[in-house]
Amino acid sequence: MSGYKMAIARLISFIVLYSSIRHIPSSLGVKLRTTDKIVWANEFEPIELTCLIESISTNNPRIEWKKIKNDVPSYVYFQNKIAGDLEHRAQLREPANILIFNSSRSDTAEYRCEVAAIDDQRDFDEILISLAVRVKPVVPRCSVPVAVTVGTSSELRCLENEGFPAPQYRWFHNNEELPQDPKSIPKFVNASYTINPDTGGLKFRRVRKEDAGEYFCQAKNDAGHAQCPTQKMEVYDIDIVGIFLKSFAALVALICVTVGICHAHKHGCFSSKDHTENNYKLPAQDDGVDYGDADEGHFRHKSSFII
Repeated sequence: MSGYKMAIARLISFIVLYSSIRHIPSSLGVKLRTTDKIVWANEFEPIELTCLIESISTNNPRIEWKKIKNDVPSYVYFQNKIAGDLEHRAQLREPANILIFNSSRSDTAEYRCEVAAIDDQRDFDEILISLAVRVKPVVPRCSVPVAVTVGTSSELRCLENEGFPAPQYRWFHNNEELPQDPKSIPKFVNASYTINPDTGGLKFRRVRKEDAGEYFCQAKNDAGHAQCPTQKMEVYDIDIVGIFLKSFAALVALICVTVGICHAHKHGCFSSKDHTENNYKLPAQDDGVDYGDADEGHFRHKSSFII
């Protein structure tokens, strides 16, 4: 009899437990997830930020998106419409994803998806997504010396400021890429250059005749690449450039001296003064005698009297 009562008690406990399990809600609260917490996109291309609702009981939850840049939040989806920086450039896709039609470099920021469900036990959840927009490099600015002397040092420069992430630089000589480590390739084993791929500098410790030719630089990142126009570098055995500069300086100095002399002469710095008191001018007489007036009855000798 006691065994029968125990069996009945166990059956009742099982029924109660089963009933309680059936009445537990399928969702204890709203829960979100995303496919990617760190998202990369190329500028001017579409990108979708995913905010997936894994569980929810509320039929019409409140969905909001905020953009956080420099620790300052701003709405990009509020009161069921796109706002702020994404206005006219994005749309909300079910359940709570945001699709940006043409991403811009200014879109690089953190985005927070927030869902409020008032009918759920856990009525709020949020998820943070980081978006980075890659920007293709523009044409870099290159500096190649026109002429250098054999055995001297020289540096070629390359700079680009628009690309994101910051580009890596490569140099080409006569349309052939220069290896980062010249010692690793037999053809370049005697070369004395070094390349800094982060700054774009190409430095020659000692220039050789073989280094003459056409050079261009290429800036490249994950979004694309760009290169500067080809520039030619001459290599001479003697310092032709130095001789030319010295000759040019001498010519400029000669021109300056000549102009100075002409300017001084124009202003009378080299003209002699007329000293009338020292220049005695004789009167013009045919015979050298001054006969005087007719009523004086005599004549006077002058300084020139011919006998």
